[in-house]
Amino acid sequence: MTPGELVRERREQLGWSQAQLAKAAGTGQAMISRIESDRVSPTVGMLTRLAEVMDAQLSLTMFQV
Repeated sequence: MTPGELVRERREQLGWSQAQLAKAAGTGQAMISRIESDRVSPTVGMLTRLAEVMDAQLSLTMFQV
């Protein structure tokens, strides 16, 4: 799954709108929309902030090709 898909899935589990998530994370609804639709790649800082406000844990995994 992409970061945007994960954000959308967790937001929907919580029953939140994009506007509610944006307000909690201190960003705009348009940014949440762009993240969820994979039009932008969120920074690690933004993902951390989103995870915190949605009571989730951010986990990064490195792999070799």
